[in-house]
Amino acid sequence: MQQSHNMNFAEYGRKLNKRLAVEKRRQKEYQKSKYIYAEMESHLPR
Repeated sequence: MQQSHNMNFAEYGRKLNKRLAVEKRRQKEYQKSKYIYAEMESHLPR
């Protein structure tokens, strides 16, 4: 948590706005990884 989001877990648990920001960032990273996976999958020979 500290390395990837620059906050400790206690702070994450206390502050709602920080928790929401982290979850938005996680969702964005997840969508990006899904897109990359789909791109790679489409280029692989069958």
